[in-house]
Amino acid sequence: MPVTLNPAQNEAVNHLRGPCLVLAGAGSGKTRVITHKIARLIQSGVEPRRLAAITFTNKAAAEMRARARGLIGARAADVLICTFHALGVRVLREDGAELGLKPQFSILDSDDTLGLLKDCGATTDNAVARQWQWAISGLKSAGLNATAALARATSAGERHVAQIMQRYEERLSAYQSVDFDDLIALPLRLLAQHDTIARKWQGRFAHVLIDEYQDTNAAQYELLKHLVGRATPFTAVGDDDQSIYGWRGATLDNLRCLPVDFPQLKVIKLEQNYRSTAAILEAANSVIGHNPKLFPKRLRSELGAGEAVRVLACDDEQNEAQRAVQRMQALRQTSGKKAWRDFAVLYRANHQARVFEQALRRAQIPYRVSGGQSFFERAEIKDLCAWLRLWVNESDDPAFLRAIAAPKRGIGHQTLARLGEFAAQSRSPLFHALFSHSLDAVVTRRAADALREFGREVTDLRQRAGATHGVGAARAFLAEWLAGIGYEQHLQGQAEGKALAAARWDNVGDFCDWMAERCGDGAGAPTRRADQSLLDVAQTIALITTLKEREADPDVVTLSTLHAAKGLEWPHVILAGAVEGLLPFVPEGEDTSAATDALRVEEERRLMYVGITRARLTLAVSWPRQRKKRRQIVTTRPSRFIAEMALDQAATREDPRARLQALRAEFARRAADSEAPASPARVVP
Repeated sequence: MPVTLNPAQNEAVNHLRGPCLVLAGAGSGKTRVITHKIARLIQSGVEPRRLAAITFTNKAAAEMRARARGLIGARAADVLICTFHALGVRVLREDGAELGLKPQFSILDSDDTLGLLKDCGATTDNAVARQWQWAISGLKSAGLNATAALARATSAGERHVAQIMQRYEERLSAYQSVDFDDLIALPLRLLAQHDTIARKWQGRFAHVLIDEYQDTNAAQYELLKHLVGRATPFTAVGDDDQSIYGWRGATLDNLRCLPVDFPQLKVIKLEQNYRSTAAILEAANSVIGHNPKLFPKRLRSELGAGEAVRVLACDDEQNEAQRAVQRMQALRQTSGKKAWRDFAVLYRANHQARVFEQALRRAQIPYRVSGGQSFFERAEIKDLCAWLRLWVNESDDPAFLRAIAAPKRGIGHQTLARLGEFAAQSRSPLFHALFSHSLDAVVTRRAADALREFGREVTDLRQRAGATHGVGAARAFLAEWLAGIGYEQHLQGQAEGKALAAARWDNVGDFCDWMAERCGDGAGAPTRRADQSLLDVAQTIALITTLKEREADPDVVTLSTLHAAKGLEWPHVILAGAVEGLLPFVPEGEDTSAATDALRVEEERRLMYVGITRARLTLAVSWPRQRKKRRQIVTTRPSRFIAEMALDQAATREDPRARLQALRAEFARRAADSEAPASPARVVP
């Protein structure tokens, strides 16, 4: 193996037999360990197809594939590197028939499930349905189905949610659909209840590697245990100090249980940080040291002491944003010209971005807000995805209802309502009801003809998509399809202005290019995707959550929540809004116990630790003495985490020379503004 690994990393990479827990501190090279271990396992004789590396996001999986490819070349293509949910899809596509699922089941998105829940609970209130959605997601993440939830309910509210969940499960089954949580819950049920299937999957893998293990929930841990059984070695890589997703079901109990459930567990700590200076790591170690420890560790750096961490006490939020801008300008003036992409402003909640956006615009500094709307959440992309889902699964009623209205084709709400009643009486999907001879007795002849024409169009498109291979053929097919349904004209009629319609049409073009590229090159070259038809690609569409930005690495300042910043890093970070009530965040109106409050503060402290360790060279923590809260100005107190950083008070003060340079730059900018109109800052969507 390469000599670039330190002793702890080498130990983790070379522990090939039995269960292993790698406690990888921030910036300690966990992805390097995982990819080198894949290479080491192959070197030891394990076939690549018998290895699985599981992570949480498509982006992390893509990075892992790229690094593995750099180490072992073409053999990396045979290693299963995917998310937990993508693995769940594989299990269900292969063995879901045991649960009554067809191989071409549909995966519903959040909007689809919300609509189903409103129907199941007989409400039109989105807020109420959203609460049910969160509650049911939490139950599934805990490994419970509706029957178990009903048996465990202790209040009228819990029983009501369990009853809605029961109707919801019945509706999903009738539609041959699953939601995102089912991609974990249903494979778990399969492996737990069917020994033959469990043994098959346990025999498939010679070693399983799990990234970001601290982010697993109860159901994912149970799935892992059934996947490895008693004999399959595994390597779990994670960091208890970076567990920040308790609000969505992640639990540190999974780390506590590992040594109990696997007594032969080997624990290896990675404490050498390759990202940050000693000053930054000392602050991080001091903060996280106030939390109880499952596995004590302390990060260390060989990058030198570095600049002291600064604490900026500001007059208010506007002053805080202004000083953040001045700090970035001063850092760019000193030590040579730095790129804007080297800077990030991190904060606890999305609403805090507004004042920083305003300050950056005034200073004509380009920026982007990270963690905004996903490409696949855009209305135009969801329209097209509905068509693709319907090609794959005729029983997908939510997809049917969206596709038939995008674009509209003279089929009104009353017609669709009658069709829905007719389909419910005959217990058939909406699509199948189109071709019933009895339909003419329910809707007008004209409406019946329009419905059947839509059905024939979908059937024809499905057949042609199944025979379409290669990038060129896929592009041509998609272009012909969109022209045939008049989708560009539909966007022009829906959008408020030509510019917005054009932007949405550009998004459609990007989406079609992405779809086509996944069909392989179509020229007979031995690529991994060359044998995929357009219909094959459509089957995976509901799992995709992001699309590469057109500009891979734009030179802009990043504004991001702390949660969205996890896994990222920047040379210069400003951690803003560090006041009590925001960081740690205190939810209003919640009556919680002291124990619950303590656990919440511990997770918020881990979030602070994550924010600190995003910085490589410099870190400034700022707090406003007053802030706006519900149209009122309230006095604030600095976050307790600032004191917990145990900084040298003299060293934390802002360098007066840097402050002077920033003021000079501000005066120069204002002088220029008085002579010429300012152009707006460039904002990258």
